[in-house]
Amino acid sequence: MSDIDTGGYDGGQDIDYGHYEAGQEHGALDQLHQAQGSEADYNNQFGVYEQDHHAAESTDFSTGHHVQFDQPGGVHYEATDFTNYSHNAEVDDHVFAAEGSENSHQANFSELNALQQRFDTAFTQGTQFHGGTGGLGIASN
Repeated sequence: MSDIDTGGYDGGQDIDYGHYEAGQEHGALDQLHQAQGSEADYNNQFGVYEQDHHAAESTDFSTGHHVQFDQPGGVHYEATDFTNYSHNAEVDDHVFAAEGSENSHQANFSELNALQQRFDTAFTQGTQFHGGTGGLGIASN
C-alpha cells in the first residue's frame, strides 16, 4: 500500500489531491431455538359382575294318633290317629365374573435448531488527482 500518495492540496499550480480509505466490518448472527415437551396419560376400566339366586321351601304336615283306655267300672276307650310330614328344599346359585384393562402412555420430545453465521467484509479505496496533467486514477479493492 505504499503506492498510494496521500498528500493533500499544496496550493500550487500543479494540484495534487490524494484520498485513501480502508475499513473492515464484522457481523455475526446467532440464533438458537429450543422446544421440549412431554405427555403422559393413564386409563383403566374394571368391571365386576355378580349374580345371586336363593330359594327356600319348607313343607310341614302333621297328623296324630292318640289312644286312651280306662277299665275299672266303666270301660273307656279312646283312639286318635295323626301323621307328621316335613319337607325342606333349598337352592343357591352364585355367579361371579370380573374383567379389567389398564394402559399407560408416555412420550417425550426435544427439538434444537441452531444457526450461526459470521460475516466479514473488508474494503480499500483510493483516489489520486494530479491537476497539471489531468490524470485521474481510482484504485479499489
